Amino acid sequence: MQALAWGLVLLVIGSVHPGASRAGPAPSERCPAAAVLALVPPPPGVGAGQVPDASASTQGDYRHRLSGTAHGWPRRDSWCVWVEPAQAEGPAARWDQAWLEAVDKALASWAELVPIERVHDPEQAQVRILRRRPPLRGGRASHGRADLQLAVVNRDGRRQLEPRVVVQISPGQRASAMQATALHELGHAFGLWGHSEAAGDAMAAVPEASPVLELSPRDRATFLWLQQQPGLGPAPTP
Repeated sequence: MQALAWGLVLLVIGSVHPGASRAGPAPSERCPAAAVLALVPPPPGVGAGQVPDASASTQGDYRHRLSGTAHGWPRRDSWCVWVEPAQAEGPAARWDQAWLEAVDKALASWAELVPIERVHDPEQAQVRILRRRPPLRGGRASHGRADLQLAVVNRDGRRQLEPRVVVQISPGQRASAMQATALHELGHAFGLWGHSEAAGDAMAAVPEASPVLELSPRDRATFLWLQQQPGLGPAPTP
């Protein structure tokens, strides 16, 4: 993993709180299935849309390295997440379970900062996490990739604009490397579309030799800053 660049793609279309362990509505009620009504045309590139003023940043975060979209910051107050399940049996079941445990640990880290609801139906999710190695892009390989789209959806009878993210995490890594990859790519998925310049941060552009398994104070400060910004605007009219 250390020799490979992190995958980061921004397109525009389209811990953890398991339902069995918390009171309140079922996951299907908290995260109703969403029908995609329209895809929103993409901005020219990752730098399009909102970008913080570098002078407003401090040494305690890397907000100035983030990019938003032409429709606002792709952040949410809570997220519905679907994780590709492990095989119940067969030779691959053991390795699938190791991948799932690594993803679970990464989700638990982000769930300390933002509510995350695990769902069983991918149609309910804003974030889908897949167990696969991303294909080459521009001749470069990576162990993880997050692709963002924006979509106008009908969710529980409400027409709204929301982020739709597909995260790919390669299962062909050590457990700690898978966890570090998932921690990084989920940071993108939950709105940190940019990279830190510090190797010790989970969102570093180039990871350090030892896998980063915990969010750094800078990761946390940057994410908490993002959560205070306005999210996506209203859904565009046809």
